[in-house]
Amino acid sequence: MRTLARSLRMTADMSQKTVQLVMGRLLTDEDLRLRFVERPRETLVDLRDQGYELTADEIDALVRSDPGAWPSMARRIHPRLQRCSLRHA
Repeated sequence: MRTLARSLRMTADMSQKTVQLVMGRLLTDEDLRLRFVERPRETLVDLRDQGYELTADEIDALVRSDPGAWPSMARRIHPRLQRCSLRHA
């Protein structure tokens, strides 16, 4: 029983870390953020296919987030911490 509880807790911790990593990328990677705002589910599934361990529930929760919030929050992060898009150049 303890092993199951520990395993579940480790899974939850890993899942939370993955969500935090994805949110960080969405805030600091302009190309990824633009793709996410245009095609949120597809973008997150692509990230999952690249190795980010996102569950269907986590993808759904991120997809349901306010799309305008991501660019708004990203503008508040210092530019040196951002990866800007080269598409606009």
